[in-house]
Amino acid sequence: MSDEEKKNTKKQIPLRLSSSLYAELMKWAEDDFRSVNGQIEYLLTECVKYRKKHGDKDGDGNG
Repeated sequence: MSDEEKKNTKKQIPLRLSSSLYAELMKWAEDDFRSVNGQIEYLLTECVKYRKKHGDKDGDGNG
């Protein structure tokens, strides 16, 4: 498998969310014309980009 194929392969993971968090994500996703899954993926991608750009300064994973 090439690096490009590995990059485009999607992993499925179980995710448990409270019903209130899911409802908020669903509203946000609708506002952005995304599915809830797409919204979660977008948000996680943005967080990873931010972390790479700004680094993990204190070492505890909280930025």
